Amino acid sequence: MVRIQRRKLLASCLCITATVFLLVTLQVMVELGKFERKEFKSSSLQDGHTKMEETPTHLNSFLKKEGLTFHRKRKWELDSYPIMLWWSPLTGESGRLGQCGADACFFTINRTYLRHHMTKAFLFYGTDFNIDSLPLPRKAHHDWALFHEESPKNNYKLFHKPVITLFNYTATFSRHSHLPLTTQYLESIEVLKSLRYLVPLQSKNKLRKRLAPLVYVQSDCDPPSDRDSYVRELMAYIEVDSYGECLRNKDLPQQLKNPASMDADGFYRIVAQYKFILAFENAVCDDYITEKFWRPLKLGVVPVYYGSPSITDWLPSNKSAILVSEFSHPRELASYIRRLDSDDRLYEAYVEWKLKGEISNQRLLTALRERKWGVQDVNQDNYIDAFECMVCTKVWDNIRLQEKVGIEPAGWPWKAEDTHLSCPKPTVFAFSPLRAPPLRSLREMWISSFEQSKKEAQALRWLVDRNQNFSSQEFWGLVFKD
Repeated sequence: MVRIQRRKLLASCLCITATVFLLVTLQVMVELGKFERKEFKSSSLQDGHTKMEETPTHLNSFLKKEGLTFHRKRKWELDSYPIMLWWSPLTGESGRLGQCGADACFFTINRTYLRHHMTKAFLFYGTDFNIDSLPLPRKAHHDWALFHEESPKNNYKLFHKPVITLFNYTATFSRHSHLPLTTQYLESIEVLKSLRYLVPLQSKNKLRKRLAPLVYVQSDCDPPSDRDSYVRELMAYIEVDSYGECLRNKDLPQQLKNPASMDADGFYRIVAQYKFILAFENAVCDDYITEKFWRPLKLGVVPVYYGSPSITDWLPSNKSAILVSEFSHPRELASYIRRLDSDDRLYEAYVEWKLKGEISNQRLLTALRERKWGVQDVNQDNYIDAFECMVCTKVWDNIRLQEKVGIEPAGWPWKAEDTHLSCPKPTVFAFSPLRAPPLRSLREMWISSFEQSKKEAQALRWLVDRNQNFSSQEFWGLVFKD
């Protein structure tokens, strides 16, 4: 009996000893871990770099510039740099010190910095700009900056003078913007000149036995430009292969039916077989030019273009696209395309610039050469980086200027103008009533939306100028006030 008790006592002692040993070992590991993390942070602070955080897949997949991520925001750190607060959480970054040339700014989506004395600018993404939450009251040193590369259908209020002029800095598709994004869908001059996807005309002529002369690929139906109405009428006069959800009469291979596949090699190969493509934008705005225009030029297909009234300022050469605006009716356009389709000499005049690798448009060449951002190029900043640095640099310029003169100089800071986003009132095409779309109200909705947005813009401007927080009830009360 005594032996059994001694064995139990010994076993208990061994268990206690083992437990203590495990606890001590665990504590040592924890302390080592803390030490290693401390060393990593210290090293990161000295080097000025940390591991880049994952970037959200909002818009396109952008690689953010390297910067110092603040794990512990000390007062002296934040007091040293202007704070750029993304009011629209576009980047998803809780805090990053970004270097912009000789200047540096702290970029964050954390709204707790709203009242911080070093917060100098609020950055907005146009599609997410709404009346429900604005950083009001707005102080004299609070700049507002707008990034909006989209068409008006995403937020019509921004396209009216009372709202666009609320901003100090802009990055939009307009050439008049402080950071123009007009060429946002064009990687480089080299891709325009490339013959990688070009199908020889002789081969295209043979393919015409089973393909229409024209191809149309759209799945965003009945947008403000009313493009589907035009194409529907055009189809009465010439054959069109339509692969998208809009007016579809031909199917893509299953693996290419996802909209994300429109930049896939397989999709490019299919489109490149055609002589002409209907390149119709979803809105008619000066300088609003998307991949619908640039893609066919890259593939060696002649774009039949409808969209930006200023498109002639951006053509690679004087004869590189057919402009719908030059024809009074789809019937005339169809007749012209049939003529080019049957005459190789006339058709080749539209691709001669590509075959020779000659781009004569100096405006286009200069815009690509001088822009401070790249497209799908990891060796260059993307346009969101460029936008952030534009605002950061201008804020620092203003700080230095104010320190130098002691007062706010006349004409400072920048102010946006209505030309920074300019789109006319949408219109609808009126063709044969027999071919009118079954849901006419879908097309006309954009007209009423445009008119409504003008009232919303005026109401919003009045409330922001009052410089107080306001409720949605106040806003809508002003919008619908007689």
